[in-house]
Amino acid sequence: MKSTKRLIVIVGPTAVGKTTLAIRLAQQLQTEIISADSRQIYKELEIGTAKPSPAELMQVKHHFINTHSIKDDYDAGAYGREALTLIHFLFQQYDNLILCGGSGLYIKAVLEGFDEMPPIPEGLRAQIIEEYEANGLTWLQAQVKQVDPAYFEIVDIQNPHRLIRALELYRAWQKPMHELRQQKKTEHPFQIVKIGIELEREELYNRIDMRMDGMIEQGLFAEAEKFYPLRHLNALQTVGYREIFGFMDGLYDKAEAVRLLKRNSRHYAKRQLTWFKKDPDTKWFKPEKIVEINSQLGIKN
Repeated sequence: MKSTKRLIVIVGPTAVGKTTLAIRLAQQLQTEIISADSRQIYKELEIGTAKPSPAELMQVKHHFINTHSIKDDYDAGAYGREALTLIHFLFQQYDNLILCGGSGLYIKAVLEGFDEMPPIPEGLRAQIIEEYEANGLTWLQAQVKQVDPAYFEIVDIQNPHRLIRALELYRAWQKPMHELRQQKKTEHPFQIVKIGIELEREELYNRIDMRMDGMIEQGLFAEAEKFYPLRHLNALQTVGYREIFGFMDGLYDKAEAVRLLKRNSRHYAKRQLTWFKKDPDTKWFKPEKIVEINSQLGIKN
């Protein structure tokens, strides 16, 4: 018989209001929040990752915020193992926990687990990197789209590290990423309830644009410039920094960098929704529908 312990998973695209909802639910249930965001874990990155504010972090205890360095070799598999260990520990104290974030692979790593990926023949990655450097990002995107269209739909297609990883796995094993991932889902001794948060596209995109304007006002360009010497790190191959590195490289002017920041953030939100909408177990709500969400979770209004 499964225990009465319950993990409430809150998912949705960037800027939709997940943090606000998670804090509200955590206060109602008197529990803690486990962040599932692949960028908010990095302590050096502040403005461009839209972390909960210091005031929000004081309202409810959050985990996996500012816990790692951009120089750490860290991935979804490592996060999944660490997060599950923490979840089992916290369930000794709480009946409910909240897992909240927009990083699909991080949430998948917690809920389903990953097998260790098969080894890659020596020299293959170097060969692909050489081809990428000779042919460019558009070539790399086309290669991955051809051999692994399902992964291409959800991956950050501006991130060469992830595209190279997908291509090297395919070339090594002639199988797309999802076939190499664990197919048998991990069984957990606790209940899992999934809540999705969404908005109409125009409203969401407006919120994304406004958030980006706010980040720029807070000093996003100066923050990115500080990390320019480290731009090769995987943690910095992400929306919010990459576009500014291109501006610093002289590829375009600042106005174009701002346009790309907003456009790529909107594209990222679309990929997040594509990923999360594939899960039939997720119940979707507008963020302001607190009464309905509480009812779904059995919380008295």
